[in-house]
Amino acid sequence: VAVFSAHARAIELCLFDAHGAAELERIALPERTGDVFHGFVAGIAAGARYGLRAYGPFEPRRGHRFNPAKLLLDPYARAIDRRFAFHPALTCGAAHGAQPGDADSAPFMPKAIATAAAEAAASARPRVPWADTTIYELHVRGFTQLHADVPAALRGTCAGLAHPAALAHLRRLGITTVELLPVAAAIDEPHLARRGLANYWGYNPAAWFVPDPRLAPGGIEELRACVATLHQHGIEVLLDIVLNHSGEGDARGPTLCLRGLDNLTYYRTLRDDPAAYADDSGCGNTLALERPPVLRLAMDMLRHYAQAAGVDGFRFDLAT
Repeated sequence: VAVFSAHARAIELCLFDAHGAAELERIALPERTGDVFHGFVAGIAAGARYGLRAYGPFEPRRGHRFNPAKLLLDPYARAIDRRFAFHPALTCGAAHGAQPGDADSAPFMPKAIATAAAEAAASARPRVPWADTTIYELHVRGFTQLHADVPAALRGTCAGLAHPAALAHLRRLGITTVELLPVAAAIDEPHLARRGLANYWGYNPAAWFVPDPRLAPGGIEELRACVATLHQHGIEVLLDIVLNHSGEGDARGPTLCLRGLDNLTYYRTLRDDPAAYADDSGCGNTLALERPPVLRLAMDMLRHYAQAAGVDGFRFDLAT
């Protein structure tokens, strides 16, 4: 297990039962090399549920928001056991308060699932010349939800997009390439959740490596199968990728992953007020992609979808 954090004092691996409900053990990572905490943990098998807790200063006015009461998702998690749903326990209390909230967020957080290394996608990419490319932007759920010839059980999912009825419609349109609106696991913004509303579009990512359980209940394997089927019919697949901000939002938003692991590294904060975020994205925070650890996370995620899902390319939302 290896976890980056330039400012944490300690990081724990937290193991949960098969239902992701009971926390069974906390294991402090015993070694640190540079800014990477690491250690070997025996007996972890595919399917194990886990999370992280990070210890360090909670000093918002210096840009630090460590709070071990908040269970954190591994930013490199490849699968989660449930969809994200906002709950007040996920937040740290007052945006600029001196004390962090002490409510344990674990009952309300998805747990990462340990997985075997994903197989490389085997399908051959169509490689349509750019001059001949016609891109059709679509939302996986919206495109398949109301199609009468797509089986009801598949509607709203990547499996539904790969159904012959959906493929026939795409071929009739004469397009060469589909651009899928974000498929990464996302969370609804707090102001929407409080009103019983949802972020339909998915532009609020919380786990970049994980297809959202609502769109791909079968995870990366379902997305890979969908891409392979589209490729068989000569259709390329682009993913709309959100790397300008995260679903953690502004200082009043939930602590899900990057904020709790190393807020001052992963996000741009205001130079004269590190408690506040530079909101270049207009979405509450801005990922600091100019910093090597953040850029590495982004590049590793892109490689994951290119290799494990076989996608042909990406479209970057706002692209800060």
